[in-house]
Amino acid sequence: MPKRSDIKKIMVIGSGPIIIGQAAEFDYAGTQACLALKEEGYSVVLVNSNPATIMTDKEIADKVYIEPITLEFVTRILRKERPDALLPTLGGQTGLNMAMELSKAGILEELGVELLGTKLSAIDQAEDRDLFKQLMEDLEQPIPESEIVNTVEEAVAFATEIGYPVIVRPAFTLGGTGGGMCANEEELREIAENGLKLSPVTQCLIERSIAGFKEIEYEVMRDAADNALVVCNMENFDPVGIHTGDSIVFAPTQTLSDIENQMLRDASLKIIRALKIEGGCNVQLALDPNSFKYYVIEVNPRVSRSSALASKATGYPIAKLAAKIAVGLTLDEMINPVTGTTYAMFEPALDYVVAKIPRFPFDKFENGERRLGTQMKATGEVMAIGRNIEESLLKACRSLEIGVYHNEIADLAEVSDDELVNKIVRAQDDRLFYLSEAIRRGYTIEELSKLTKIDLFFLDKLLHIFELEQELASHVGDVDVLKEAKRNGFADRKIASLWNMTADDVRAIRTENKIIPVYKMVDTCAAEFESETPYFYSTYEWENESVKSDKESIIVLGSGPIRIGQGVEFDYATVHSVKAIQAAGYEAIIMNSNPETVSTDFSISDKLYFEPLTFEDVMNVIELEQPKGVIVQFGGQTAINLAEPLSKAGVAILGTQVSDLDRAEDRDLFEQALKELDIPQPPGQTATNEEEAVEAARKIGFPVLVRPSYVLGGRAMEIVENEENLRSYMRTAVKASPDHPVLVDSYIVGRECEVDAISDGKDVLIPGIMEHIERAGVHSGDSMAVYPPQTLSKKIQDTIADYTKRLAIGLNCFGMMNIQFVIKDETVYVIEVNPRASRTVPFLSKVTNIPMAQVATKLILGQTLADLGYEDGLYPESDYVHVKAPVFSFTKLAKVDSLLGPEMKSTGEVMGSDQTLEKALYKAFEASYFHLPSFGNVVFTVSDDAKEEALGLARRFADIGYSIFATQGTAKYFAENGLMSTIVNKLGEDDENDIPALVRTGKVQAIVNTVGTKRTLDEDGATIRSSAIEHGIPLFTALDTADAMIRVLESRGFTTQAI
Repeated sequence: MPKRSDIKKIMVIGSGPIIIGQAAEFDYAGTQACLALKEEGYSVVLVNSNPATIMTDKEIADKVYIEPITLEFVTRILRKERPDALLPTLGGQTGLNMAMELSKAGILEELGVELLGTKLSAIDQAEDRDLFKQLMEDLEQPIPESEIVNTVEEAVAFATEIGYPVIVRPAFTLGGTGGGMCANEEELREIAENGLKLSPVTQCLIERSIAGFKEIEYEVMRDAADNALVVCNMENFDPVGIHTGDSIVFAPTQTLSDIENQMLRDASLKIIRALKIEGGCNVQLALDPNSFKYYVIEVNPRVSRSSALASKATGYPIAKLAAKIAVGLTLDEMINPVTGTTYAMFEPALDYVVAKIPRFPFDKFENGERRLGTQMKATGEVMAIGRNIEESLLKACRSLEIGVYHNEIADLAEVSDDELVNKIVRAQDDRLFYLSEAIRRGYTIEELSKLTKIDLFFLDKLLHIFELEQELASHVGDVDVLKEAKRNGFADRKIASLWNMTADDVRAIRTENKIIPVYKMVDTCAAEFESETPYFYSTYEWENESVKSDKESIIVLGSGPIRIGQGVEFDYATVHSVKAIQAAGYEAIIMNSNPETVSTDFSISDKLYFEPLTFEDVMNVIELEQPKGVIVQFGGQTAINLAEPLSKAGVAILGTQVSDLDRAEDRDLFEQALKELDIPQPPGQTATNEEEAVEAARKIGFPVLVRPSYVLGGRAMEIVENEENLRSYMRTAVKASPDHPVLVDSYIVGRECEVDAISDGKDVLIPGIMEHIERAGVHSGDSMAVYPPQTLSKKIQDTIADYTKRLAIGLNCFGMMNIQFVIKDETVYVIEVNPRASRTVPFLSKVTNIPMAQVATKLILGQTLADLGYEDGLYPESDYVHVKAPVFSFTKLAKVDSLLGPEMKSTGEVMGSDQTLEKALYKAFEASYFHLPSFGNVVFTVSDDAKEEALGLARRFADIGYSIFATQGTAKYFAENGLMSTIVNKLGEDDENDIPALVRTGKVQAIVNTVGTKRTLDEDGATIRSSAIEHGIPLFTALDTADAMIRVLESRGFTTQAI
């Protein structure tokens, strides 16, 4: 069937900010879809609130609106643009929910806008538990016994009837928020109560727990002509009970017999045909390991998180084809764009194993609740390809960027047997490493399988890895054993530690004996007939399929898995860098391990190597490709940390050189450079142990900011007020040593701002200054920021531009660098320099219209700013005001305190732009789901040092008609200064009148809560903050953010004043 010609303009809704449960994969899908629709000749209008990604670049659609995804703004754009159709199934749950809302509001009907792709009725059938149950019964597909409840008592009654354990799933929430598993009535009461509160329709599904079954996923496609196929089937290493986003996954399925595979395949295709899905769809099934009994767990009627993984694992671009299906094309008439030879109707066949391991944020949140369940907690994932499970699993382990290079964490050898078993039974994010430790201790795989319900087949693979370790240890220097270990994915470093030599020695033995990897092509059809893709993985076999071309090449190192502190922004910079390399006539080669993002799409680079970003794996590719050089500036800290070892091995690093990277990263060298350049910085010094740190602090004077050197996103950064706290920090938060010194700095409270500079060694272009709304002390990634700056005098802006130029030239920067300043009493201090692209690149590129990463790459390749038409100095400001606001995922991270501080906690960001600061702030707050009504009640509970400032804010809230509630100490201070407020209790003194109770009953519209500078956790405050987060009540832990919100409310209302 030909594509539709009655539609000209299509609107696509994006997925909004990146949060846990809805990350970069949806952005990848949306980007693919927009490009596919443009390719077919349609005019595309895109709405998305996230500035950090490729999707909101100008080239992606004909018109890109970076606006909040709320009824108010999307309706406005619909009325302005009048599209013929809307495509909502590529924007994750956010896009789907928005389409439902528009449909309910009647706006689509009024404007005659058609919904493309899967129909709303089908989406309803898959999302609404009752309709889904009905459909499954009609199709005779088994689902776990379940009941929908609206009260806790109904839940308990049903559980008593079918027996525990049961699972609670709240309706219409993202990534399983608020749900969980309950083993008894007490747990059920607690989880059901919370789940009912979180569900927008106050309903939860209570269902029989099928924990322990095998969890299998099918990624399927269907078109309007009822052609359907399976793109990829995947099997979870972890049995049912852990959210698939948090599970280790293998593709294709590993432990199913042919009969089981066909049975589940038939079920999946039968379901999507019955639902009349048009496009991609994800079906999750549970299989009883001891019989042919299975259950359908869930159907996602949209492109899902696994679609990105399935696309990259098979070389079959699901989102691209789904978009084309939505406009009427069919699978049997489209050619797979990756191969260019096979039809899209051809099911991919794999002759390799793909492993996916999730990346969790717990290296940053030591206090977080690490137990895994039905709620997703991972922020990103890595994928690795090998010829066997061992190879792909070990490659995935060393891709995780958690400091491991094998399936072992050294510290676990110290753990007691009891604790070991406990960690294996109660799954945490690091269970794989505990399992591996148990096998090393001699637990049998049968015992472990009983404890965990993990399939014996997988445990046997872990056992095989251990057997190879023993084999290596007893055959030091044996070339045959070395070969076998490399075929099973062992890293040189692991072999070196077993052989008591260095990794370089092992590499020398390998090269001498020609044990080097070959690169295989991901050709999507297991070589059944000819097809070519530019996409490779390494393995130790015979024939090399990656042929070095005649063109001179440049390798760009990606940033690995998405994690807090190093998000999708670095992927954005990588993609732009590749565009510039290709424009300069070189072959661009990307190396990365992250399947969720645009940089690892087949169409971006000339060649893609899906490999771990470790020295060994990168070196292997370099030796094959012999590039002109390697670019490390755009891969965040991951790539920068590889610069030194690569340079030592004789590889050319393009851009800023290693010695200069070191001058920005190494404390003592950096201070020396600042002194030479005559630039002020807060006084500080380096300490390698507890006593040195205390001595440094005495000399500088408290408060001090302490942090380890060479880390990402301010991990373990703290502001410390006194000696006792400093000693406690040195003992618990970091392990200081001469290799890993701790930096101790005077903490200056002032306004903070940052710049990105682009330098060719002679001139320095500064696209813009971003001023932070929160004062210094809040990590730059967690601050709201505004461009152009609103309160910086011309003199200060000139000083910043001058210091920036001095630093860029003085540190021999070629390409890009990011500098953070703090301003106190009209003095500008430098607090940090990152000799690489930072997370502000996408935002600044979009608001200034300078493609910063592309410009920087062109300079790295030898052009000058003058060649490109840019002048030295600060670029002229834009007329519009642009505000960046951070977005957090605290609902998913129990026990992580939501206080803003020097350590980064946000997972994503949104942008609001308008003609005035107030309007831009309003949009930024709306887009980050901080909505305040025009009047209501606000609670103040603030520490003594903030009371005076809080009083001013409270007065302004009162002036616009808000009622002020405050806890005892705060209320007393307000009253003494002539402001009346209603006293509320902190916690537990009176269950009706404490803050969590008021939050629960909807009596509170916002909470302002600041904490003094104690190193001990204030438990009351933490409970208050988490109650606000669970109920989606705006919570302000920095007074500057609250001030910004009041400005918005003041600007939206009229002032009423008596004469």
